[in-house]
Amino acid sequence: MDAFSIIVNASATSLHISLLAIAFNPTAWNIVARNEYENKTITRIFGGNARYGCYFLAIMIFLFGMLRDHLYQRALSDQPRVPMLSAPYDILIPVFLFAIGQLFVITSTWALGITGTFLGDYFGILMDHRVQGFPFNVLRDPMYVGSTMCFIATALWYERPAGLLVSLYVYIVYLIALRFEGPFTDMIYSKRASTKKAL
Repeated sequence: MDAFSIIVNASATSLHISLLAIAFNPTAWNIVARNEYENKTITRIFGGNARYGCYFLAIMIFLFGMLRDHLYQRALSDQPRVPMLSAPYDILIPVFLFAIGQLFVITSTWALGITGTFLGDYFGILMDHRVQGFPFNVLRDPMYVGSTMCFIATALWYERPAGLLVSLYVYIVYLIALRFEGPFTDMIYSKRASTKKAL
């Protein structure tokens, strides 16, 4: 048995499913949101009400996020358990990371609101100005960082080294998503600024 197989059961189906779910979420929502911006598909389904369409997408993103987290925990249960931290740090560090991660996620959502958090700008629901308060004055992308911290915390709590590798994968997926989200969102707001100047 090699060193890698001691900490990672790479043949576990649950691990493969978890990795697919992690990649699916930001990929799918970017595709759906861009389609919405171009074709207003969801808005038309809701009778032309962009806000209802955005709320529907928010619910879908939230539910699929819950499913992703469930699949991650299930994948961890099929991975080798290897103590990584000595007491009391085996409890204190994951609890601290999870608490800070959730703080970033929750305060981001509070600062942006539902439509600001869940791609409302693709529906034409734009914010009046860029949010600059906490946690955006600490991190550029606090929601993604916070989510990654929660993945790491969960891996440490259940003492699954494979979870740390999955957490790294999560962060890479988020970085790739941001390469598409950031410029597209900037373009949306740039268009609005140009339109305002033209009036």
